[in-house]
Amino acid sequence: MDGDNLTALDEFILVGLTDRPQLQAPLFGFFLIVYMVSFVGNLGLIILTKVDSRLQTPMYFFLRHLAFTDLGYSTAVGPKMLINIGKNQHTISYNWCATQLTFFIMFIINEVFILSAMAYDRYVAICNPLLYTVIMSQRLCDVLVAVPYLYSAFLSLLTVIKIFTSLFCGHNVIRHFYCDSLPLISLLCSDTLEIKLIILIFSAFNLVSSLLVVLVSYFLIFVAIFRMNSAQGRAKAFSTCGSHLTVIAVFYGTLFFMYVQPQSSHSFDTDKMASLFYTLVIPMMNPMIYSFRNKDVKNALYRNCKTCANVVK
Repeated sequence: MDGDNLTALDEFILVGLTDRPQLQAPLFGFFLIVYMVSFVGNLGLIILTKVDSRLQTPMYFFLRHLAFTDLGYSTAVGPKMLINIGKNQHTISYNWCATQLTFFIMFIINEVFILSAMAYDRYVAICNPLLYTVIMSQRLCDVLVAVPYLYSAFLSLLTVIKIFTSLFCGHNVIRHFYCDSLPLISLLCSDTLEIKLIILIFSAFNLVSSLLVVLVSYFLIFVAIFRMNSAQGRAKAFSTCGSHLTVIAVFYGTLFFMYVQPQSSHSFDTDKMASLFYTLVIPMMNPMIYSFRNKDVKNALYRNCKTCANVVK
């Protein structure tokens, strides 16, 4: 084949979730509910933490950006997946595939660093409570979210440009339900070593560096908590970390399940289920975790709902 034929791709075909027609309608209904709950929950958290005066603290500042990130990568994947299932049409255009991959990588990388920034925030709140407002200034908070956004945008663009400026063999079947980097790389004819090294090195750096911040922060938090003399103080300290610890456990647990299991135990269906979990289910769970386990969020929701009801009356 010549170079023109190698790159003459207008669209890709996504294998999707299943090839069984009888499962299409139940899957569409289920994931439509999942995505709508995720959309409403995360958008609600963004609005609530923005408008409620009692939630104008660093912890809820980071929570707002976590909700925005969850909304971002679930929206990058969810609507297109639902359209494909609903129409039983598993194609995605070349340009939309590149766009989907760009936003998905950007938001998923941003998620790990927002979670680590939240762990650092909890460390300062528990281990240095008297200096909390001084250390966690608005300027530092802005830096802790701006740097991940810029870094993740740079890395996503680097990855997408490397993939989509390479030569495709003419095969356009992606063995996934969305445009992911590794399935796309398997369709390339040109040398993929450089792209694979970029993904491997940066993925390892992102995972290790963010997890290291989380582990060190919580190690120091637990040391400080166990040194407290008051049982009430220990319970209060644990309660401020409970929601974040739950989110951390679910998110990193899913990533480790996908990438740390032995290569021999990998299967396409297993990877698809894990991908579904962290692209759609986790963004739905996070607002629930922070709403059900957090009195401040529940009280703010109650106050604002009551205010809206009074306005309507």
